[in-house]
Amino acid sequence: MNNKTEAAIILSKGSADTLYVQIPYNTVHIQRIRQVTGRRWETDTKRWIIPYSDASLQEFTQHFDALDVEISPELWVESELLRNWKLSGEQTQWKREELQQALKLRGYSRKTMKAYCNQVERFMASLPQINNGISASHVQTYCLSLLERGVSHSSVNQTISAIRFYCKHVLHHPAEIQYIRPKKQTKLPNVMSETEVTQLLKAVTNLKHKTILYLTYSAGLRVGEVVRLRYSDLDIERQTIIVRQGKGQKDRRTLLSHLAWEIVQRYIAEYKTDRWLFPGQSSDRHLTERSVQKVFEEARQRAGIVKKCSIHALRHSFATHLLENGTDLRYIQELLGHTSAQTTQRYTHVSTKNIQRIQSPLDRMDMGD
Repeated sequence: MNNKTEAAIILSKGSADTLYVQIPYNTVHIQRIRQVTGRRWETDTKRWIIPYSDASLQEFTQHFDALDVEISPELWVESELLRNWKLSGEQTQWKREELQQALKLRGYSRKTMKAYCNQVERFMASLPQINNGISASHVQTYCLSLLERGVSHSSVNQTISAIRFYCKHVLHHPAEIQYIRPKKQTKLPNVMSETEVTQLLKAVTNLKHKTILYLTYSAGLRVGEVVRLRYSDLDIERQTIIVRQGKGQKDRRTLLSHLAWEIVQRYIAEYKTDRWLFPGQSSDRHLTERSVQKVFEEARQRAGIVKKCSIHALRHSFATHLLENGTDLRYIQELLGHTSAQTTQRYTHVSTKNIQRIQSPLDRMDMGD
């Protein structure tokens, strides 16, 4: 971002309560640094040290021009005050349109395109010197800051994928940077019991909302799939639903249950939908994913279900309940549209059917008073 050819002032982190300021000899700069309260000169290293506090940073930013200062990657990520000051003095530029075009040409979904653009934008805003290029240290420092803030490993991995795509297909980086990816976390899906699902569905009185939740659970649909359903996607003769361009841009077939079909017929007779099975406020647009998530949350609360879960729990519950009732894992994989069998196998860890048959050693002990 800094286009000046003269040596810049470098601001970096020292300890938890100190900052290092390296200033090329310049009488004006020396006069300015001396106006920062608590500053001191370190003869051995030939650098200035200032307190790492909001008060000192406020003084520093008042006396120096953002264009003259380079901020170390670690400090840039850590200090919002410095980041805002730097960006107010320089125009952060990155190739958003080129990234969107590159993603579109390679068939990425709108959802992935939006996620990649947002992730790259946040990363580029964290760079103190865009014109110096993107380095592995920049990526690692940024990703470490995300992990320290509690961002999930899967989100950080997607951020790395977005940056890598941007470097390779937009910047045409001459040498692909090797990024260390955090180990993928093993998290068990949130699953509702059959009793909880029954309570949830019975708690819904609005016919449109009931139809959405019935189809989501009975077919194991993602929220993005259920809102994009059309009446023509329901294959009545084969008792299946055609999910068009699901995750990974793949079509698949899944179940259309008898009970769900009865609800759908009542819904269609009353609402007389046209293009989309579940239109939004405008008939030419489908219902938003956020609206459906709110429908689920309201139903969960009305049903008195304390367990914290999102509408995606219905998809997890669909798979787990099929498995517990003896459905082969390969069929479940096909119904869910999983590319890898490994993804489907996680439901074997969630199922409690076999676990419930095991008796705890404590229950075999005579603990009579």
